[in-house]
Amino acid sequence: MKKLFLAIVMLTFGIALNAQDGKFNVGANIALPIGDSSNAFSFGFSAEANYLFEVSDDFQVGPSASLVYYFGKSENGFEVSDASFLPLAAAGRFNVSDEFTLGADLGYAIGISPDGNDGGFYYRPLVGYNISEDMMVQASYSGVSSNGATFSNISLGVVFGL
Repeated sequence: MKKLFLAIVMLTFGIALNAQDGKFNVGANIALPIGDSSNAFSFGFSAEANYLFEVSDDFQVGPSASLVYYFGKSENGFEVSDASFLPLAAAGRFNVSDEFTLGADLGYAIGISPDGNDGGFYYRPLVGYNISEDMMVQASYSGVSSNGATFSNISLGVVFGL
């Protein structure tokens, strides 16, 4: 798993070194836990930052870092602790048209809390609608696979190019 992550990061940075133009982006998302995560968590949010290098007119790649936070549920006197991850990933974006973008982030999510959260493989496919050159609304699915369990959500958010 770690070798795969290292290979993805090296490939991303290798492509990025050949690219000349880059753009810094920041964003925020509201997340709804799905699957097994919905049994333990009620709501989530994420914040992201990436620097994407232009490989061609329609394709960008670069490093990405995020913070994903899940709020634990409380039912029948039993409380689930909040959980958070710090995903470090390689990001890729393909401009299907002037308005629509398809993308994916792949990497490793470091478990921040609670104790025993070791993190795991992180993946996030997304679809974006460009409102302007510096603003995109995006819908995504993200997951962190760890020790046979998956923390997953669907989210809606906005990304700003700086």
